[in-house]
Amino acid sequence: MRKLCPNFEKVDGLETVLEVPIPEDMWTSIGNSGSNRWQNLRALMRAQISPDKSPSHLSASSNNEFIALLKLVGCPLIPLQVQSDHTLTRPLKDTSIEASSAKYIVQQYIAATGGVGALDSLKSMYAVGQVRMFGSEMRQGGDSIKPVGRAEVGGFVLWQKNPDLWYFELIVSGFKVSAGSDGKVAWNQSSSQPCHANKGPPRPLRRFFQGLDPRCTANLFIDAVCVGEKTINNEDCFLLKLETAHDILQAQNTSHTEIIRHTVWGYFSQRTGLLVKFEDTKLVRMKPTKGNDSVFWETSMESVIEDYRHVDGINIAHGGKTVAILYRYGMAHNHQRRIEETWRIEEVDFNICGLSVDCFLAPSDLKRERHGVEQVV
Repeated sequence: MRKLCPNFEKVDGLETVLEVPIPEDMWTSIGNSGSNRWQNLRALMRAQISPDKSPSHLSASSNNEFIALLKLVGCPLIPLQVQSDHTLTRPLKDTSIEASSAKYIVQQYIAATGGVGALDSLKSMYAVGQVRMFGSEMRQGGDSIKPVGRAEVGGFVLWQKNPDLWYFELIVSGFKVSAGSDGKVAWNQSSSQPCHANKGPPRPLRRFFQGLDPRCTANLFIDAVCVGEKTINNEDCFLLKLETAHDILQAQNTSHTEIIRHTVWGYFSQRTGLLVKFEDTKLVRMKPTKGNDSVFWETSMESVIEDYRHVDGINIAHGGKTVAILYRYGMAHNHQRRIEETWRIEEVDFNICGLSVDCFLAPSDLKRERHGVEQVV
């Protein structure tokens, strides 16, 4: 990952620190000389706001559609609030066999990732990684689909601080999306679209549960139920399931959308106790402006988690692959598209000195919007 940009005008000049580290593949693709790189960097920035509609990245029909796909795969949220500042425990007695089994499996996971003492010593986290994405067009019918075209390469940086504070930036092929939580509201924005606040209370980023935050993962599945066993990549696993309550989903509805269900699954290795696959499915009904016919969007995301390594006594996953399939049906629609993301973690560190609450402030345009709403009310 490249973190510094050389000073092309002065040989002995100071290097510029890149806001988000980028992979070497992305750096070399923008040219091999100073002037070429500056020109290509400017071209990438212009591309983010250009009205170009020609098919390009991830088989998207426009730049805005590409950014929407980046948000869908790169920075989605899970449906539930999760305790982030200490590890939760639940009694095993007076519960069903499925619930008590799940709690026992979570206890084994906590032990495999470092133990309660090590996990509760974490106050903040920082991670840098790179991604490689492929995508397909939105296609008619229910046949299997495969991504086509070239890979889109990018990098991300993630900051987290207890409780409920996090900030995430992702740059892919010159396009940037960001998301965060200031402890009161979760939001997302892009380089060409204004900041958007997510409905409901602040929720964690899905990427935390791809092997990056064992404490949040344990707290999420502590109230799950064990629904069976399954083999993932030749690894026998326990399958834990978590349904989102109706009242929680209602709080996340908007004037145009209704969330019908959002289900989360975790696959925990029987051999190591580690989480090897994280999966969730979300079904949304688009409320019709006229008539009673509705269009439904269903998003299914599966993340296979690999390459666990110990960092300061915490077992963290350093690689994996996410496959997202987007279905659209209703009103004679029957379409689907597939997006794949392979990621690798380059750096992880904990208990970052000097990481203050100010680092997680919401964007100013979001504040003005909220202030405007308060004035109207």
